[in-house]
Amino acid sequence: MRAPFLILTVLLGLTTGSFAVPAAPVNAEATFAKANADYAAGKFSAAIAGYESLVQSRQWNPTLFYDLGNAYFRKGDPGRAILNYERALALDPNHAETRANLQLVRDQARALELAPGWVETRLGVLTRDQYAWLAVAAFWGAAAILCGLYFARRRAVVWIFALVLLGTISGAAAFAVYQLETGSAGAGLAIVTKKNIQARLATAESAGTVLLLPAGSEIKILSTRGEWSYAALPNDLRGWIPAQSAERVRL
Repeated sequence: MRAPFLILTVLLGLTTGSFAVPAAPVNAEATFAKANADYAAGKFSAAIAGYESLVQSRQWNPTLFYDLGNAYFRKGDPGRAILNYERALALDPNHAETRANLQLVRDQARALELAPGWVETRLGVLTRDQYAWLAVAAFWGAAAILCGLYFARRRAVVWIFALVLLGTISGAAAFAVYQLETGSAGAGLAIVTKKNIQARLATAESAGTVLLLPAGSEIKILSTRGEWSYAALPNDLRGWIPAQSAERVRL
């Protein structure tokens, strides 16, 4: 009986682990209001400090990352602006203003994007978290029907059909979670925050250049060795970049 609980734990962990939000501290609203006031007054460095303090205390929500992205953009830092817009969209993919600002900053910075895979393109109907919740709900629905059939004197065909259907849905949704988790927009997705980073063939500044990455470009971190990260790059390339030159979208 441990396997069902293991599956449930993994799927629930995917829906809550990346952007889990604890209870807000007493001064969170005051800090956010102060940061908004600083932004309105053109004090973008002060606004960024306020927003970042909320990020550090894990008060994550789409509005916070959207406002932080705007502040970085107004300060002339397109890399971190794009990073925070991406974080906002990871929490709310339907945030229209964030998506519009993201595209605007990308165009201005000439940032490069990773091409989504075939599976990701067709699974974009739901988010990763939505697929995870669907898998969990279908799993427990199938488990309930299975228990009912086990104790039933007569096993109606309709309930057997429902069991098979829910089991199929749960398996398909879990597969979708895996594909989205390991795809270009999965846990390895990172944004180049430094300007004009050169991806190289090896972990040395003297190694040949694979691709020049403008600030805000997307990469997928595959592994890290010391102060270097090996990453999948736009244009189906791979190379090494300084680890400090990019930040993962997921916190």
